Formats: sequence, structure tokens, C-alpha cells
Amino acid sequence: MPRLTVLDWIVIVAYGFLMLSVGWYYSRRNKTQEDYIFGGRTMNPTSVGISLFATLLSTLSYLSYPGEMIKHGPAIFSGMVAYPLIYYVAGWWLIPHIMKMKVTSAYEILEKKLGLSVRMLATCMFLALRFLWMATIVYVTVNIALLSVIDINPYYTPLIGLLLMLVTIIYTSMGGLRAVILTDVIQTGIFLGGAVLSIVIICMDLDSFEAMFPTTWPAHWDTPKLGFDAMERSSVGNAALVIFTWYVCTTGSDQMAIQRYLSTKDIQAARKTLRVSFFSSMLSDTMLALLGLAMLAFYVKNQQYLLPGQTIREQADTLFPRFIMIGLPSGLSGLVISGLLAAAMSSMSSGLNSVSSVIAEDILKRFRNEATTPPDPLKLVKTLSYLVGGMVILLSLFVSNVPGNLFEVIMKVVNLFVAPLFVLFFMALFVPFATERATFVAGVLAVGAAVAIAFYGVFGITILWMMPCSLVAGVLAGLILSYLDRLIDRRICR
Repeated sequence: MPRLTVLDWIVIVAYGFLMLSVGWYYSRRNKTQEDYIFGGRTMNPTSVGISLFATLLSTLSYLSYPGEMIKHGPAIFSGMVAYPLIYYVAGWWLIPHIMKMKVTSAYEILEKKLGLSVRMLATCMFLALRFLWMATIVYVTVNIALLSVIDINPYYTPLIGLLLMLVTIIYTSMGGLRAVILTDVIQTGIFLGGAVLSIVIICMDLDSFEAMFPTTWPAHWDTPKLGFDAMERSSVGNAALVIFTWYVCTTGSDQMAIQRYLSTKDIQAARKTLRVSFFSSMLSDTMLALLGLAMLAFYVKNQQYLLPGQTIREQADTLFPRFIMIGLPSGLSGLVISGLLAAAMSSMSSGLNSVSSVIAEDILKRFRNEATTPPDPLKLVKTLSYLVGGMVILLSLFVSNVPGNLFEVIMKVVNLFVAPLFVLFFMALFVPFATERATFVAGVLAVGAAVAIAFYGVFGITILWMMPCSLVAGVLAGLILSYLDRLIDRRICR
């Protein structure tokens, strides 16, 4: 197996020191909890938009999207046709409601509208979502990416994950949101640059750019289909629906997204943040689709680099990490590995910042004994970052037990609570007759629907329909139960 050279290791270590330097620099500028969590609410919308994009991309997309292209074809990327509609719904329907409320935790909105029980349910959903998300990032980065490029004993993977998390925690806990956003911008350049570099080198190996496009439809790709079909995995309609649902639900209910909108000065700046994030996402999706095509063409031509006894389809998720070692020159391998680490760390830093602020604001602050001296808010959030990181490392040890390829694992684990969480916000913001009891039950039912589809394949529904189905089930349940709740209350009052 090819090994990293001294120059590769120098590049990787230099990258780690750069991240720590950013955290140290901004640690001296954070004076209050407001500075730490929201950057003083004066952040540049372009930088915040790139940060939001980098946060939501992560190593999961960086590896799973090329693997999905290699294994199933371009159907999932056709979902980008939904972006204009997403931008309208998120920018003119959701963001104005969010920006009206100057809150620290997005879930304060739920308590103001519906009550404490709904807020606490949302808090639990968000924490479960982001803990599982960060745990999956650690697992994928270490067990799939790094083990494919570094010849080490798998026994040491928890220690590698711990080191990765520690570096992220240190610069995040020191620098707060300002450090998170600047490092996200740097990391975006690194991991997109690594993808472009890999494509260029493969095109040189193939003698032209056009050579990476297959001349005939590969036999192992799914048959292309239009329209919507809950029983089919790959179609243009399914891809557009899942991307639309995910973006709308994330924009309207995820603390990591809402925290970034609230860090800007007004609605127009928040919309610019969303617009920059969308353009960055479209660029990266196109780049990762091309990267998947390039990897497929490279390994079809150079089958001696495939693992013996396995087809291209069976090892699709690991082909890009392996190419880093066999296809890139010394030094550049280290740069692209830094790109993999960058994609992971940009997401985990945002996750740590948001999760810590939610725990501090929604749980500890609420249930703290009033007779005790309140802790320093800034010190508390920093301490929580270390505790959250430790929990993420433990959870990452169990992600390997989830069946499916990398894309399916992400859908089942990471996106399980995305739609149920938005159900609560939809009821609070857009249903005037919503009640606390009905919304709570609707949220639980939405989780049940997501679990039934993801892990039990109820009715044969494909995993791509997990979020849309759980969203519809939760909203319908909330509307019906709220109406009945109001009806019962009126009859009791008579």
C-alpha cells in the first residue's frame, strides 16, 4: 500500500496548526456569550453563507456524493433543479419569521408560541440529530477516508477520532463563531481545491476532459427515470423532492442554520447568506458529480488499483480516498487529505458551537437552581464543547452497525430527525390554531414514521422518501389533532 511521505505529513500538521492559530487569535476578541455564539450579530453575510455551506457539506457529502455517482449514476444530482424553489421558500417564507425574533436558541421560538414541552422535544430532537451527525462524520472520516489512505491498525481508529475532535474542540472553544466561520471559509477552499485537483490529474491521465464521461450508460447504474415514485430509489423527481425537503426543514428548524442567519444584521443580509450558501452548494455538487465520473473513468482504465475480488460498485465509497494515495504526487496527497479533514472539522466545529449553545440555553439555564451562583456563560459554553466532543467520539463507535452504503447510512442516521424537527416549527409559525399537546404528539409520530421507513422499510418505501413522508405525516397529525384539541376545549368551556 502507498504511504504518505514526509512532505505529506508536513502539510497535514501545518493545516492543524493553522486551525489552532485562528482559534487562538479570536479567543482574545470574545468578551461575551453573544460574541462567542453569534459573533456580535455583525458577521459578513458572504462569509457566513460560505460557512453555512461548508457546515452542511462535511466529509459525508465529500465522500458519499462521488460514491453515489460511481454506484448509482447521476440521478441524485438532478435534484439541483429544486434549488430556485428552495431559495424562494426559505428566503421569503422562513427567514423573515426567524429574523423577527432576537433569540439565542432557535427553540425559544417554540416555547413562546406553544409551550415548554414542545421546546424541550425540539431540543432533544436537535441534540440527537447533531450528536448522530457528528458521530457519523468522525466514523466516516476515520474509518472510510483515513484508513483508505494510511496503513494503520483499525484498533487505533478511536484514538485518531479523538485527536481529530480535540483539535476541532480547541479552536472552536477558543474562538467561538468567528473562528468557526473563518476556518470554514479556509476549509471550503481546501476541500474544493482538492476535488478540482483530482479531476485535473485524472483528465491528464485520460488525455482529455471528455474522456471521463462514459460513452454508454454503465450496466451497474440505475435506469434513469423522471417523476416521483416512492418505491424507486433513483429518479429525478425523488432527488428533487429529498433535496427540497432537506433544505427547507434545515433552514427552518436547525440551530446551526438559524444561528448563522441571526448572526447577520437584517433580513436582507440573511437572504444573502442563504444565496451564497446555495451558489456554493450548486458549485460543490457539480464538482463532486464530476469527481465521481472522473473516479469511475480512472478505475475502469486502471483496474489493477481495485481491491481484488470486489467490483467497482462494491467499493465505490472508498475509491476517492484510495486515489489520493495512488494518483496524487507527494505533498498534494497531504493537501487533499487535509481537505478531507477540513470537510470534517468545518462541520464538527459548527456542530460543537451550536450544540453547546443549545444545551446551555435550553437545558442548563432553564433548570439551574436560582439560589446558586450562575456560572460564567462564556466559560460554560466552552466547557460544554469538550463534553459534547467526548460523547460524539463514543457514539461514532456504533455507526458501523447501520446497514447500507455510505449515502444510505447518512440518510438513516443523520437525517432521521430533520423533518420531525421542522414539523414543530411549522406548527408554531404557520398554524394559528396549533396546540401544545397536538404539536408534541405530531412530532413524536413524525419520528415514528421516519424510523419505520428508514429501518423497517414499511410499505416498501425507498429511503429517499423518509423525510417527505415523515414531514407530511407529522403536519397532518398536527393539524388534525390541533383542530380536535380546540374543538374539545370549546365544548368543555360551554
